[in-house]
Amino acid sequence: YLTPLNDGSGPLERSLDKSTPELAAAFALQTPGGFAIRRDYAGRDVLVTSRPIAGTPWTLVRTINREEALGPTENRLRDTLIVLLVTIGAITATMIAVWRHGTSLRAAEATERHRVAAERFQNMLSFMRVVTDSQPTHIVAVDGDTRYTFANQPAASDAGITVEDMVGKSMAHVVGPTKAQALAPINRRVMLNFADTDDVARSRESHIHTFEGDTAEDVQVIRSEHVPLRGDRDYPPGVLMVLQDITLLTRERRRSEAILRHLVNTLVSVVDRRDPFSANHSIRVAEVSRAVAEEMGAPESDVRTVDIAGSLMNLGKIFIPPDVLTKRGDLSDAERDLVVGAYRVSADLLRDVPFELPVVTTIEQMGEILSGTGLLAVQDEEILRTSRILAVANAFVGMISPRAYRGPLTFEQVTDELLEQAGGKLDRKPVSALINVIENRGGSERWAHYREAPGES
Repeated sequence: YLTPLNDGSGPLERSLDKSTPELAAAFALQTPGGFAIRRDYAGRDVLVTSRPIAGTPWTLVRTINREEALGPTENRLRDTLIVLLVTIGAITATMIAVWRHGTSLRAAEATERHRVAAERFQNMLSFMRVVTDSQPTHIVAVDGDTRYTFANQPAASDAGITVEDMVGKSMAHVVGPTKAQALAPINRRVMLNFADTDDVARSRESHIHTFEGDTAEDVQVIRSEHVPLRGDRDYPPGVLMVLQDITLLTRERRRSEAILRHLVNTLVSVVDRRDPFSANHSIRVAEVSRAVAEEMGAPESDVRTVDIAGSLMNLGKIFIPPDVLTKRGDLSDAERDLVVGAYRVSADLLRDVPFELPVVTTIEQMGEILSGTGLLAVQDEEILRTSRILAVANAFVGMISPRAYRGPLTFEQVTDELLEQAGGKLDRKPVSALINVIENRGGSERWAHYREAPGES
C-alpha cells in the first residue's frame, strides 16, 4: 500500500498476499475497472473499484464502506419489502375474508335449499302416504333380505301391527312363512332381472297365488304385482309389491263359470237328443281340445276357451232337420253343406253373448284353411290358436265316433288321416300334440269308448 492507511500504517509499511480470500485490493489489481463487494485490509465489507495509473505499475483503488454506500438503499428496500409484505398480508386477509363470506353465503344457500328439499320430500312422502293408505290393496316395499322398507296402513292393519313396527321386519315374521316362501323367490328374480336389464317394464312380474286353508271357505286368492326399485344412498335395492285379495272375486267368477257350464250343458243336451249318433260329440270335442291345449303348454285362458267353444260348437244343429242328422245313406251336397256349416250358425247364435274369452271367434274360425282359402280368408297364425286346436279335436272325434252312415275308424286310421291333413287343412302343432296324447299319454284308453255305437254299454 503506497499511502497511509486508516489503521495507522504508514506508506509502504503494509502489504498483504494477493491470494487473501475476498481481498478488495487483490480484486482491484486483477480486475481494473471492475466493481464488487469485498473485504479491505481491515476486514470490513466495502464496495471496491479501481483503475491503473498510466505509465506506472500502480493501480488506484477506491473503496467505500458498504453500510455507508448501501445503507439508505437497503433501508428503502427493507421498508419497501415490509410495505409489500404488509400489503400482501392485507390482500390475503381480504381474500380470505371474502372467501369465507362467500362460503358462508353458499353454505347458507345450500342449507336453505336442503331445508326446502327436505320439506318438499316430507310433503311428498306425506302425500304418498295419504294416497297409499287410501287404497284397499296392500302396498309394501321389501329389500333383498325380504325386510320391509315401506308399508301402507291397510297392510299394517291386516298384519295387526303399526306401520312403524312393520318396517324392518321380515315377510315371514309379518305374513307367515307360507306366503313369504311364495313371494320371496319372485322378488329375487325381479331384482336380478332389473340388475341385468335396468328396465322396469321388462323386469316387473304379476302372479296369482292360492293359499289353502283348513276349509274351502278359508282359501285365499292373492294377486301380486312385483316392481323393481332402484337403490340409493339411504335405501338398498328392493321390490315394490302391490297385493290384492281377489278371493271373493274368484269365488264369484267360479260361480258364474259354473252357471255358464250348466247352461252350456243344457244347450248341448238339446242337440244331443236330436241326433243319437252325435250325442256327447260337443262334450267330447271339449275334452279332447283341453287335452291338446294342455299338451301344447297353452295358457289357461286358451284351455278355458276351447272347453267352452267345443261344448257350444254344435248348437247350430238345432236348425238341421232330424231326418238329415240321422240319415244313413249318402248326404246330398246341400245336406252336407248344412251339416258342415252348422258351426257358423252356432257362432251367429252366440255372437251377442258377452263371453270374457274369444269363444265366438274360436268357433267362427274353426273351419278355416291354413292356406287362407276358407270363407273368412284368414291363414296360418292369423287363425286363432284355439280355433286350430278345436278343428283338430273336432276332426278326431268325428272320425273316431260311429255315424249313421258309417262305423268308427280305428285310432291308427284316425292318426294317419290327421297326419295326411296336417299342414293343409289342419295345423301340425295340435295334430302332433293330439297324436302324442293318444300314443303316450293314455289317450287311446281314455277315449276308447268314443268308438261305441249309441246304445252299446
